[in-house]
Amino acid sequence: MQAVPPTRESAGELMRARGLIDLLIPRGGTELIQRTVSESTVPVIETGIGNCHVYVDAAADLDKAVSILMNAKVQRPAVCNAAESFLVHAAVADAFVPRAIEALQASGVTIYGDERIRAYDADRSVEPATDEEYRAEFYDLRISAKVVDSLEDAIAHITEYGTQHTEAIVTEDPAAAQRFVDAIDAAAVMVNASTRFTDGAEFGFGAEVGISTQKLHARGPMGLPELTTYKFVVRGNGQVRA
Repeated sequence: MQAVPPTRESAGELMRARGLIDLLIPRGGTELIQRTVSESTVPVIETGIGNCHVYVDAAADLDKAVSILMNAKVQRPAVCNAAESFLVHAAVADAFVPRAIEALQASGVTIYGDERIRAYDADRSVEPATDEEYRAEFYDLRISAKVVDSLEDAIAHITEYGTQHTEAIVTEDPAAAQRFVDAIDAAAVMVNASTRFTDGAEFGFGAEVGISTQKLHARGPMGLPELTTYKFVVRGNGQVRA
């Protein structure tokens, strides 16, 4: 194990050290991760970028939904598995959105919403959401929000703006939950649970090296087994292949 100077120059040297380094796992912000993916001649596991969503379905238990949303956003906002956006089915928007706005703002969260979200805010303290907010990984007490007309609209929004890290649905409808699980392409999909559970220790993997948002060779929380490779040893006494 060896420490290297935490500079852009030393990072660049690591990215070009093919033959000396087997694998790079960038831990840091979007700029570092994208630079490593685009510039490295050494194999890379892409980790960390987490524009995670909580979708509150038409069949959601709203008490459960408020609790999950608050934990996902507020419990530790500066990590990659914190929620950065929430979507609400129009059928429960009247009942849920005012509660969500009140709870989030009481915890100091700035909300960026579409016009349907902002219509529930009598004080007009919810900021207008743009494409930039829907794509943002805030890393702090800010969140984007949108009302959707269907489960399929929620899936389409997440497909457009998500980063394949962690996505959550709150619903009491098993069919809706299964459709969400099947349709969402992410390292982790939560049903009636906080996005904050995507973590190596929480998954029982021990110390976490990172959360892979790519598909091969490791995906999701990575422990030591995900950093090992294979060596095949064949012992014979003269066998040849026909």
